[in-house]
Amino acid sequence: MLVVTRIDRLARSIGDLQDIVRAVKARGASLKATEQPIATSTAAGKCFLDMLGVFAEFETNLRRERQLEGIAKAKAEGKYKGRPPSIDAAKVRAMKAEGQGASEIAKALKIGRASVYRLMVEQPRHIGRHDSRKAAGAVGSG
Repeated sequence: MLVVTRIDRLARSIGDLQDIVRAVKARGASLKATEQPIATSTAAGKCFLDMLGVFAEFETNLRRERQLEGIAKAKAEGKYKGRPPSIDAAKVRAMKAEGQGASEIAKALKIGRASVYRLMVEQPRHIGRHDSRKAAGAVGSG
């Protein structure tokens, strides 16, 4: 038997929850929540489990929507600028221009070698954290 305190702590979507329940059942076990009247060994328990799973996913989606709305509002007001860069890209490029290799630069600046390579292929402009992943992926995929 798999025992959890609450169903919403086990899975974030109804699909994930159903996958977990199927995996537990396939091993000959059942699921029980200590703070909720759920046990997958009964038909009523399975029904209640699915209903709680739907509501948990709905709540997660609402929370995500509110968060995105708040971020959009903060960006519009100029309050949300993201995390400042932690690595001086100009210094990495300058060291590369002086002929230093990626490992040498990484060691000198106490950063990862992958960060050095990423900065070498990115255009010298300020890009946000999420944009840098896209830029690095776009450069490496073509």
